[in-house]
Formats: sequence, C-alpha cells, structure tokens
Amino acid sequence: MRKIFEHSFFPPMNLERVVIDGKRHYATPTGEKYPSVTTVLDQKTDKTALLEWRKKVGEAEANRISTQAANRGTAIHNIAEHYLLNNESFPKGSMPANIDTFRKLRPIIDDHIGKVYGLEYYLYSHTLKTAGATDCIAEYDGINSIIDFKTSRKLKKEEWIQNYFLQATCYAMMAEERLGLEIPQIVILIAVDHEEPQVFVKPKSEFISKVRELFA
Repeated sequence: MRKIFEHSFFPPMNLERVVIDGKRHYATPTGEKYPSVTTVLDQKTDKTALLEWRKKVGEAEANRISTQAANRGTAIHNIAEHYLLNNESFPKGSMPANIDTFRKLRPIIDDHIGKVYGLEYYLYSHTLKTAGATDCIAEYDGINSIIDFKTSRKLKKEEWIQNYFLQATCYAMMAEERLGLEIPQIVILIAVDHEEPQVFVKPKSEFISKVRELFA
C-alpha cells in the first residue's frame, strides 16, 4: 500500500525564464531580471576539479556524460514529483532504469517526508538578487525543509557537494522571504548507481554566511 501525502500548497509563483548573455535569468513580477541560483554558483565557486575532469576524459565524453546525467536527474525528479502529488500512475512512461532508481529512494521519501508545501516551486529574492525553482518544500522528519533530489554514478563525499548545500540554503532563504515560512533545514537525497541512496540533512544556519557572501 502506497503512502498518501498531505498537501498544503502555497499559491504558484510562475517566473518567466529569460536568457541574458547566455545565462539563465528569471523576470520577477516587479520587473527585475535576476540570474538563476545555479548561474551564480557556477560563476562564483571553484570549478578546478570539474575542469580537470573534463580535460582528463575529453570534451566530447564530458558532454555526453553531463547530458546523460542531466536527463536522468530530470527523469528521477519528475517521478518523485508525481509520486509526492499522489499520482497513482507516477512512473508511467519512465525508463525501467529510472523507475528502478526511484524505488531505492521511495522508502526514504515514505519514511521521512510529511506535509508538502510546494513542488518545483519558483522563488526569488530581492535581498539575494537571484531566482530559481526548488524541487520540494516539505516537512522532513517533522521539520520544514528544502529537499533536493539528485542522481550520481558514484558515492559522493561531502566536500564534493558543497554547492548542493549552498543551493538548497539559498532556496530556503528565498522561501522564508517570499512565503514567510521558517525553513531551518536542508536535505539532499542522492540516488547512486549500484549503491544505496545517500542522505544529507543539514541545518540551514551552517551555510547562510557563505550564501550571503556569494549572492551579495
């Protein structure tokens, strides 16, 4: 028997995507055009390891792997979104490999996620001057959280995924600014090939100062 999730959705906040100098931005209801959270993090955080990896495997192979990873991540996110929406046909049309990957995440979702406030929810901040869409705003172990779904070919070390924590913290800060909902916690759920999922639960307070530094 599958779990039925309680919903307490905030009104949708649709933002228009625009491209400025080749970078994704969002137009706010009041007319500002803010860069996406990922655009800012890409520009302001160290990319040495990524550049070295691309050089090692070659541009063509790096592009192939990156595209494949992006497509898979989108597929898993879509399955999770439909599942949290209580859609009975949530895996319909998905590739068997992606359905199998989601099955590993499902017990964690069932056991820990409670009331859901928003899915693929658009946010922006006049303070941080950024915008974007967060995967999930929901209770996790009874605590209001930003929950981000990721996929990976191998297990991740915490020092490799600092941008994940910064991204989620930024969304938490934007949600508090826009929705007035206190969000003290961020959660990263990573589905890993041939391994059990990784779960990272962190206090938002651990990353606030770094977010303010990057998004000043």
